[in-house]
Amino acid sequence: MNLLPKTKEQFSEKEYGEYPDLSSYLHKYIKYQDDVLIVGCGNSTLGRDLYDIGYRKITNIDISQVVIRQMSEKTKDRETLKYVEMDALNMSFNAAEFSVVLDKGTLDALMPDSSTETLSKINQYFNEIQRVLKNGGRYICVSLLQGHILKAVLDFFPNNNFMFRAVRCFEVEKRAVDSGENSMPVFIVVCTKFSALPQKILELNLGSVDKMQRCTDEQEVVLHISTTQQAAFVCSGLKKSSIANENEVVLDLFEPGDSKPRFTVYIVDIPPHHKNYQYAAFIVPQGREAEWLFSTKSGRKHLVKMTNHNRLAIITLHRGHQYGSFETVQKELTEIVCNLAPSSLTSKKISFLSLGSDLGHRFIRCEGHSQYSGDYVVEDVEVDNGEKFRRLYYTTSQLVIQSEARLRSIKSRKGDAKEIVDLTYLTCNHHIYMSIAAHVVCRDKKSNIAVVEDCVLFLNKFLPKTNITAVDVDKDMLKIASDWFAFRENDKLHAVIQDGVEFLKEKSEKGEKLDCVMFDVDNKDHSLGMSCPPKEFLDNETLRHVANIINNSGLFVVNIVLRDQSLRPSIINTLRNHFQNLLSYKLEEDLNEIFLCSKSKIHMDHVKDACVQINTFFKKNNSNNVDIDTFMQSLSLNT
Repeated sequence: MNLLPKTKEQFSEKEYGEYPDLSSYLHKYIKYQDDVLIVGCGNSTLGRDLYDIGYRKITNIDISQVVIRQMSEKTKDRETLKYVEMDALNMSFNAAEFSVVLDKGTLDALMPDSSTETLSKINQYFNEIQRVLKNGGRYICVSLLQGHILKAVLDFFPNNNFMFRAVRCFEVEKRAVDSGENSMPVFIVVCTKFSALPQKILELNLGSVDKMQRCTDEQEVVLHISTTQQAAFVCSGLKKSSIANENEVVLDLFEPGDSKPRFTVYIVDIPPHHKNYQYAAFIVPQGREAEWLFSTKSGRKHLVKMTNHNRLAIITLHRGHQYGSFETVQKELTEIVCNLAPSSLTSKKISFLSLGSDLGHRFIRCEGHSQYSGDYVVEDVEVDNGEKFRRLYYTTSQLVIQSEARLRSIKSRKGDAKEIVDLTYLTCNHHIYMSIAAHVVCRDKKSNIAVVEDCVLFLNKFLPKTNITAVDVDKDMLKIASDWFAFRENDKLHAVIQDGVEFLKEKSEKGEKLDCVMFDVDNKDHSLGMSCPPKEFLDNETLRHVANIINNSGLFVVNIVLRDQSLRPSIINTLRNHFQNLLSYKLEEDLNEIFLCSKSKIHMDHVKDACVQINTFFKKNNSNNVDIDTFMQSLSLNT
């Protein structure tokens, strides 16, 4: 949804606020003894207001003779408040005559675009400001800092020994909102003149707390200000309209100076089902953000319906931060949550919802770096019913669980409580159906299967007679599996550290045969519309090797996760080039679709028997359960 302004003119329609809204900022940067020059004063009362609270050395200039005459007449009882007809681009004042040059919207008016002619005028304007300012003097500019204007300011002042500082004016924006106007970020820029500086000084304060952030270069300044503007435009758009028929809006919230987000906010709408618009914030407990209800668009839509609201601001908390209590976080988020509320909201009190009374618990067990997968973290999470889960994440994909295991408590020989990984439980539903497929070909006979990533420990328990080869390109993942997920090699389970595609190629060229090959591989190229597997695992050459390896009665089982469903027909066509029979099962709650591919007929009675057998195993171990009838009815034959 495009919530950004469509034209530059929308910037110029903004009022910049008068003295009451600007006073706290102006008092900070203008002293009573300063010689103040207000450029492009127009008919603003700013000069008169400053005079009336004690500033006595104030000169106002404007190019309009009519304006100067009118303002002089209105303020003739104020002896030292001067109004002079003068062009700010060609001032007649002496050099170093003023300690403050105050500009409220004049720069924005002078610079509607970045044409050569305009840039020439602005350069002349800035040179005049530099000339009339004393050393230690300040150019104070109230501006919307549209992109081309910010660039001009940063190109000139930091390169001419001025310290640069930009502060966001929340009081001005609040007054606009209270008046029913669109709120656009307003900034006060303070450029302080020095004879020389050892290095550029660039500072920002874009938060509501009076805390300066030092930037390393001009590009960082531009990034922070443009991000602030975009967020404000989004908030303004969300006040005016519903996004029920469009994609959700996502905002990352940072603390000043921190490169990692502290919160992520998902704004999700559904069509109104109440006469009055219902809006609330939902705080996701720590460690729960990767669950379907919170990590997927369909899950978040479902959450809005569950809470009986039209709009939710769904907020996730990032690891690596301290949050305190639920009440502390609620107080921290109240302002942003209010800014995301629809204007039609009747109640001004916005509720904060969650799964419980606290922020949840996240226990980090291990952090490290992998050559192939980047930074990773292993953490334990406790959910509502007291169950605990151990999860592996790559920090580049916080909402994707790479590996997961349920923990259960046992007593040691000494009688102490001890948590171990439950190898009989499958935390990912799609692994249940991949395991059913494995049983179809293995059953009670001695079989050989290769699993390219995941669920091998369960298969080792479920199919004890089967020889399982677990293939993974990342040796660091094998160590994590051994240290944290109870992976142990035995006479039926072996690990191979090798690229999966190369592994299949070698097997094929050697003429080796397997009863089953299983793919459950995450795609690290997020630019594609397929999250699983990587593209090369489904190309013709790889599938040719798979088909060569599998016995005539064997199965190729692959988990395919598509964000772009238009890719599905071509994938099915490619699979059919190598396998005569394709069965698929699409999980209801997520994007996973399990394909069973075979060169011979897949016997449905074998599939049903596999379901019965896995349920028997689950019942024995107090584990999962399969709705056999629903599964069998949902299997699709792809012809």
